[in-house]
Order: sequence, then structure tokens, then C-alpha cells
Amino acid sequence: MAGNYYTPFSVRVPEELLDKVKRIAALNKRSANKEVEYILEHYVADWEREHGALEAGEE
Repeated sequence: MAGNYYTPFSVRVPEELLDKVKRIAALNKRSANKEVEYILEHYVADWEREHGALEAGEE
């Protein structure tokens, strides 16, 4: 990721799922936002291991 700027991104999440993410984040001593970022980073890394690397900005 370039620099310290993060693009704002809104997502609708069922309340029950968000509550669970917040609980996991607290256990990991992270904010819910940082926990979601961590989850996404790991999901993308797993996907790339299986399917090959992606370049940012490609569709």
C-alpha cells in the first residue's frame, strides 16, 4: 500500500457478524477496522497463493 492514506470504503454487514468481528478484534487488541483489514489481507494472500498474484488496479 502506498503511503499512509487509506481509501474510505463502506460495507453493509449483518449486525451479528459485525458483533463477532468486534469481539475477535478486542481479543486481538485491534480496532474492528484493523481486524477487518487483517482479515481481508489474509483472504487476498490465500487467494493469490491459489490463483496467482494480482496487481492493484487490475480488473
